[in-house]
Amino acid sequence: MARKYLIETYGCQMNVHDSERMAGLLEQAGYEATDTDDDADLVVINTCSVRERAEEQLYTRLGHIKGLAGRTGRAPMVAVTGCVAQQEGAQVLAKSKLVDIVIGTQRVKMLPVLVARAEAAAEPLVDVATPYDEPTFPLGLTRRDDPVKGFVTIVEGCNDYCSYCVVPYTRGHERMRAKAEILREVEELAASGRKEVQLLGQIVNHYQAPDDAACDFAGLLEAVQDVRGIERIRFASPHPRHCSDRLIAAMRDLSKVCRHLHLPVQSGSTRVLKAMRRRHTREEYLRLVEKLKSTLPDLQLSTDMIVGFPGETDDDFRETLSLTEAVGYHSMFSFKYSPRPNTLAAQRMPDDVPEAEKTRRIVELQALQKSIQARLHEASVGRTVDVLVDTTSRRRAWELAGRTSGNTVVNFPGESHWLGTVVPVTIERAGAFGVWGRPAASEARHAEAATC
Repeated sequence: MARKYLIETYGCQMNVHDSERMAGLLEQAGYEATDTDDDADLVVINTCSVRERAEEQLYTRLGHIKGLAGRTGRAPMVAVTGCVAQQEGAQVLAKSKLVDIVIGTQRVKMLPVLVARAEAAAEPLVDVATPYDEPTFPLGLTRRDDPVKGFVTIVEGCNDYCSYCVVPYTRGHERMRAKAEILREVEELAASGRKEVQLLGQIVNHYQAPDDAACDFAGLLEAVQDVRGIERIRFASPHPRHCSDRLIAAMRDLSKVCRHLHLPVQSGSTRVLKAMRRRHTREEYLRLVEKLKSTLPDLQLSTDMIVGFPGETDDDFRETLSLTEAVGYHSMFSFKYSPRPNTLAAQRMPDDVPEAEKTRRIVELQALQKSIQARLHEASVGRTVDVLVDTTSRRRAWELAGRTSGNTVVNFPGESHWLGTVVPVTIERAGAFGVWGRPAASEARHAEAATC
């Protein structure tokens, strides 16, 4: 019988995509997927260290696996990958005797080989080497569970060294993937029937093709636009200072590029942004938002925000609130600051905002953002929007969900075979985190035809 593997993923979309790649490699090596650790021969925990809480999840999960061994009398091999593995290396083994393999972010392509080596040696193995090669990956080996959408990495690593951010230390310096290989993977997605591609990079809009000097990120979007079968193009995450006029024009002119932009700001205070080494001011960010909205009136914005950064005063936080209100984000990822190993902030800035104050601030920010989202969603009631169906409900056979071009989640009744089709839906009801509607009157015929 084939051995079974379970991969658990924490953190960003790049981690999710790394797990898809590792799954493909393991299946090529003869493993079969399982969704429970009760019968897994190998458990891979793909970790995140961007926030302290994400890192703590690793050791909590290892405690659960230890309990499993005590209950069932069997213990799977455990591999720890991702950013915590890269950051801590052998220290992971010191903190947990359950771990058999620690694999850094640059070595995930070696997973099956390293598993075999660890089994043969019958002792823990650590490989966090950092060759920092171009981020290539064999085509056809990624195991993608999503039948509608697919991730494609175009940039890995980062050279910006924002003072709070651990990414340059766990993902390495910035490396661009060849345009030709990116397009082959997008074509592979289209050939498999997937309708949406999401281009990934730590600073995705800093892309410059290593095999085509004339191709910047806008040029890459133009090339992906030409891939037959792909209907929607998304990307994450851009940096405000690389949102050029050329990129904005490409977003306006390319019909497949979604009307959603995740534009991380991190703080509304220029003083705090300077301490964060973000390389943009509050005023520059707001001018960019104004330009984006005037060029793309239907654009929906989302962002990342940190509260309680070292030295952040209540006045600084009030500027974050006022910027949030001024921009009107459709969604936001917000976090309390936590010092991360090796970062400039952790080394040079005292973590001087009390935890209770961080909590008060994030609760206030999230309440404001929730009210903004509810207001924006309520304004959509009565409109008819195009929804790419990407989910069928596990609870109700007749309920579907998908996203608009602007990334709003829409729930509505429909048929399961509409999955992967674009359905016009009239919005009837709204909440803070999504909207509910009904297929437009002629839609049943449209969807049936699209699935024939």
